[in-house]
Amino acid sequence: MINNKISEIIKARKSVFPSQFNGKEIEKNTILELLKNANTAPTHKLTQPWFFKVFSKSSKTSLAKELIKQNKLIQNTQKEDKLHLKFQKSSHIICICMRRDKTKSIPEWEEIAATAMAVQNIWLSCVDSNIGGYWSTPKGIEKLNKFLNLKKNEKCLGFFYIGIYELIKKRKLPRKNIETDTEWLD
Repeated sequence: MINNKISEIIKARKSVFPSQFNGKEIEKNTILELLKNANTAPTHKLTQPWFFKVFSKSSKTSLAKELIKQNKLIQNTQKEDKLHLKFQKSSHIICICMRRDKTKSIPEWEEIAATAMAVQNIWLSCVDSNIGGYWSTPKGIEKLNKFLNLKKNEKCLGFFYIGIYELIKKRKLPRKNIETDTEWLD
């Protein structure tokens, strides 16, 4: 039998958007604990391809400016202001990165999937707290490689915006009936 608590945690996982954050800062030890949980994700051949670059305080502003520069958003002041607000309201922005196995012994998609599982561990770790998060991959993310000091075998898969929220309405998002998309073969 499956542990009911695990099922409850998985079903309680939710996206909390930066506009819902209150701008307060999360303690560094809490962020580190989330990353330690991420680090326990399953990985084929123990390649553990994930790594993170955590932006807080003034480094968030530097990241926002670089993203604007790379995407030339300056022509659109409204988009630029929205991006700055998103970065300001977030306590931290975790840059989700993946490093390919040097021998390329397993397919890249497995390395990406393992990294996504690490992010899911972060998300699940936020359940039953007032910490929320949202994974987003901004347009032109690949243009940030130099700014992020990424090597040839590394790539950024997006940003995990994380912050503290007060209260958000419970949403009941429709999920498909998995039995419709399950084929039992005996």
